[in-house]
Amino acid sequence: MFKKILIANRGEIALRIIRTCKEMGIKTVAIYSTADKESLHVRFADEAVCIGPPSSAESYLNIPKIMATVEITNADAIHPGYGFLAENADFAEVCEEYGIKFIGPTATMIRKMGDKITAKETMIKAGVPVVPGSDGLIKNVTEGLAIAETIGYPIILKATAGGGGKGMRIVWEPSEFEENYNNAKIEAKASFTNDGIYAEKFIEEPRHIEIQIIGDKKGKVIHLSERDCSIQRRHQKLVEESPSPFMTKKLRKEMGEAAIKAGESIKYEGVGTVEFLVDKHRNFYFMEMNTRIQVEHTVTEEVIDHDLIKEQIKVAAGIDIEGSNRVPLLHAMEVRINAEDVYKDFRPSPGHISSFHSAKGHGVRVDTHVYAGYSVPPYYDSMIAKLICRAQTREECIKKMRRALDEFIIEGIKTTIPFHKQLMQDESFLSGNFNTGFMNDFELKEM
Repeated sequence: MFKKILIANRGEIALRIIRTCKEMGIKTVAIYSTADKESLHVRFADEAVCIGPPSSAESYLNIPKIMATVEITNADAIHPGYGFLAENADFAEVCEEYGIKFIGPTATMIRKMGDKITAKETMIKAGVPVVPGSDGLIKNVTEGLAIAETIGYPIILKATAGGGGKGMRIVWEPSEFEENYNNAKIEAKASFTNDGIYAEKFIEEPRHIEIQIIGDKKGKVIHLSERDCSIQRRHQKLVEESPSPFMTKKLRKEMGEAAIKAGESIKYEGVGTVEFLVDKHRNFYFMEMNTRIQVEHTVTEEVIDHDLIKEQIKVAAGIDIEGSNRVPLLHAMEVRINAEDVYKDFRPSPGHISSFHSAKGHGVRVDTHVYAGYSVPPYYDSMIAKLICRAQTREECIKKMRRALDEFIIEGIKTTIPFHKQLMQDESFLSGNFNTGFMNDFELKEM
């Protein structure tokens, strides 16, 4: 087992990893930018090293500075968390060259799944259902129009190196193609320095359902059931839950088997998530694979009663997976508390937190790195906390979530709590009758 792990991340996920490491008897090293010197992950790590100014490029994304910190602290492994360098194949490769264990898949695995065209080709070979689309990148508008005609409208244009909704456009008819194609390329180039665009059939009324998997060094892969992430805004998840209200035993079995095929096809090592689009007829299609721990891993932890960070570290240390596929034992739901003004188009709302009272009680979990007196910096992702509730049934879980949101008080900045309070009263959400287009029709009322 590792003696000391450097956490190449910040905020709640860095603190989350530190907690598990302490329970496992592993020393931790936190890195931080000058903007994060008051963050809880800095306070609770065994060692903390400032690696640069607020800019991510000069701190959390600066591989030479991170590797220098590894050397001076004698860490023998790096946990990348999610975001930043978590799916950076070059970073994983550098770690390998320096003899430092990257807690995650190998650079080769990341590359296979990081490029969406390569990932799709890999899934086709593995026998995993994929959305009909172009065989590769679209070379020009003329070729794109021909491909779209073959697939059938509507189609969706996607950046091959994309994520978070960047470089993505829906095209409903031929007259819209050229403008959307050019805009997608410009956005993809600006976001990922790669303007490669491909096309897929746009699945109408889809659910976004993902399967959590874990694989060990011996090639064994199991799944830990599903999470429904269909409540999202501009392709950014707002709420996640397990089990999915849309799930059946038959569909879970089929999707679980497909996810395992996906993992086995690249001999996947570590925790990962295979994401699918599921249409209203419960046909499912591979969308992408995230080769890292995810924000919403907490939901799975609550329904199967396992620490996924611990499992991730154990696999990285060469310990074999125990047991077989798991199904939800309870119902769990996570809402993301972001520093955003929901009444001004979810505009970021950084600033000083004057008052902070976390929700508590049976079946309530809060993962956060903030507190009263903390100042939310404007340089990073706006998520400041995750509120997770678990109960015997979905109905009970929602009731618990309502109560927890009522007692979750954050003053000094705007947050997404008012949105979540209204969502927990929405009839379509309560009935489980929703898809990824839910937010298009949701009307937010002033509270």
